[in-house]
Amino acid sequence: MRADEYSEHRPDTILDNLKTAVVCLDDRLHVTYLNTASEMLFGVSARHCDQEAFDKALPYLADHRSRLTAALTEGAAYTERELHLRAGGGDPLIVDCTVTPFTDRAGESALLMEFLSLDRQLRISRDDQMRIQNLANREMIRGMAHEIKNPLGGLRGAAQLLEREIDDDELKEYTTVIIREADRLQNLVDGLLGPRRPPNKQPLNIHEPLEHVRALIDTELPPGITLERDYDPSIPEVRADREQLIQTFFNLVGNAVTALGRSGNILLRTRTQRLFTIGGVKHRLVTRVDVVDNGPGIARDLLPRIFHPMVSSRAEGSGMGLPIAQYLIHLHDGLIECESRPGQTVFSVFLPMEASDG
Repeated sequence: MRADEYSEHRPDTILDNLKTAVVCLDDRLHVTYLNTASEMLFGVSARHCDQEAFDKALPYLADHRSRLTAALTEGAAYTERELHLRAGGGDPLIVDCTVTPFTDRAGESALLMEFLSLDRQLRISRDDQMRIQNLANREMIRGMAHEIKNPLGGLRGAAQLLEREIDDDELKEYTTVIIREADRLQNLVDGLLGPRRPPNKQPLNIHEPLEHVRALIDTELPPGITLERDYDPSIPEVRADREQLIQTFFNLVGNAVTALGRSGNILLRTRTQRLFTIGGVKHRLVTRVDVVDNGPGIARDLLPRIFHPMVSSRAEGSGMGLPIAQYLIHLHDGLIECESRPGQTVFSVFLPMEASDG
């Protein structure tokens, strides 16, 4: 093999092209090597981490000194599945971790650490489960709604017939109440059933429905709430139903306003994202719309259920706004995700822009 061929196939070049994050530590637990996947996983630079103590260079590993020291001194490899690595108050990294002791070229003990990020796999699994659950909920709701509509129509019709037979205006007030409440329930049932037509998808600039919603809400914002924009003007047009997107964005921004109360900040942000999987289908390119607020956040026990029908954090809430918004985006082969902690809640709408590639 020629020298230039060896250079192309040397171990560090190969490791830099791995999807698995690889970290090497010496006998002092100082970093001697990070591949590119490790830089991306931990958000660090290999150049700045070189020869640094592992817990200083990689804060996510700071709590694991005793386990790493034992592996080094005992020469015992180990693997941990779905390990949650934390750094500060941020979200954890979820990884499979394998630690293997070895002897370096100088004959000194060292550790080889391999990290396989599970965030993407867990997100895809979670999203698939949510889609299946939402479809089951939709079928249940449709069945219940149709069962309610039939007696409701009979109740309203009977009240109308009774109203014609009554001459007393005071008694007619009761039948008026019955008819009005029957109509209110009818509207509620229609809302549960969702749109009666498939989306009328047309090419549109994603910022047009966003700006429409912003203009509607901006005029009625409390003085202490600001509504900001961070748009990517280079995003190509998407094929979507304008009215259904307006309904979705209006719901998400309206929820953010309610969560903030009298003061806070809302950010509307647009980006593109590559190689994003929705419902088991990998899309080359999707449009991402984030609605971000700095409110108190969603309770941790409520977060996994916010897209379920009749689930609301507000006593006066119907619990149908988010399920309907999710359903409308599902009609576009898209997805809504939510991440929340105190001080930051992000609802992200993903809309495919290209044909799927399996």
